[in-house]
Amino acid sequence: MIDTRTDQTDDRPPRIALAHDWLCGLRGGEKVLENLARLVAAEYAPARLYVLFDDGNPIGSAVDELPRRVARLGRLPWASARARRWLLPAYPSAVRDLGRQLARDHRRCEIDLVISTSSAAIKGLAPPPGVPHLCYCHSPARYVWSRKDEYTKGVGLASAGLRLFGPSFRAWDRRSARNVTRFIANSSYTAGQIRSCYGRDATVVHPPVETAFFTPDAEIKREDYWLLVGAMEPYKRADLAIAAANQAAHPLVVVGHGTQRAQLERLAGPTVTFTGSIRGEPLREHYRRARLLLFPQVEDFGITAVEAQACGCPVVARGEGGALDTVLDGDTGSLFHESSSAAMIEAIARCPTDAHAACRSNSLRFSVERFVASMRAEIAACLDSGQRNGDASS
Repeated sequence: MIDTRTDQTDDRPPRIALAHDWLCGLRGGEKVLENLARLVAAEYAPARLYVLFDDGNPIGSAVDELPRRVARLGRLPWASARARRWLLPAYPSAVRDLGRQLARDHRRCEIDLVISTSSAAIKGLAPPPGVPHLCYCHSPARYVWSRKDEYTKGVGLASAGLRLFGPSFRAWDRRSARNVTRFIANSSYTAGQIRSCYGRDATVVHPPVETAFFTPDAEIKREDYWLLVGAMEPYKRADLAIAAANQAAHPLVVVGHGTQRAQLERLAGPTVTFTGSIRGEPLREHYRRARLLLFPQVEDFGITAVEAQACGCPVVARGEGGALDTVLDGDTGSLFHESSSAAMIEAIARCPTDAHAACRSNSLRFSVERFVASMRAEIAACLDSGQRNGDASS
């Protein structure tokens, strides 16, 4: 058989392929991918990026420069990234399709490591024989694992589809975890989910937060309003924050958009203001001015809680999930454990008022520099395991 791979030398930098579920917006997962792509471009040899869906919009300079392979499913004219949530039964076959494309690329030019960033299905990607697969897991797919009851209790087509296809997808998801050499979790909570769903251990590496951009400003005076930042979707529990503001007759600024906006606006009293989606400097301005950030949901990590603290803003958070890693109760905010507006108001009363320095110091544990250093070490360990496996099979 003719070897069609390009010539390789022993001293060449390792070639690393990246994989991501889909590119259809810039959220926390895409920020992790962008930072990984920068690290790979700076210190290794980037191969391709493999995705299930791609809407073609820019993500970041490092990701945008990568050549891409898109699953055949994602290239169908009716299978847009926006429609991806209706295509769950087809995810396993789409991941297998990407695996075949990856194998062909590996035969042409050898790949040394696959790194996936996954919150849905791409962690099931099978690497070529002897090539390790490092998975940065944001969460096992929430709609079939940790939040399946929330997603299946409705009467719509999506809920019915999850009830019908959820069990088979969970079985595939559990089996395909064997394609991962090493798991990384974005929080202690997610590490527990990986153990529960896949029976695998995971190292915790927190996502990178732009602490060099999100900074305090001593010239800006704090104002007595509460802040809520996030997508207006059911699991974000914006309704709790609005109910607390209504009950306390306290000013609340709500930043974000989503399918629940109209419903939430109907719930809101006269002290609640909606800004729509904002980012960059206008968002940083709110973090610098607000009395505190409300974080009423259970998140796998929750980057907004760290962004706020980086600007010196304390956080009142639900005492579950990623907030247990990011908010120091009594020092950089306060935690509440009952999903009610009364519990939130009680935690607001306990929230420290002079926590700016503590918040900033705590946020630096989640800096880009810390993320890059940790991922560099994880990549080195995975490459070493791949080298050992290759030596053993030669």
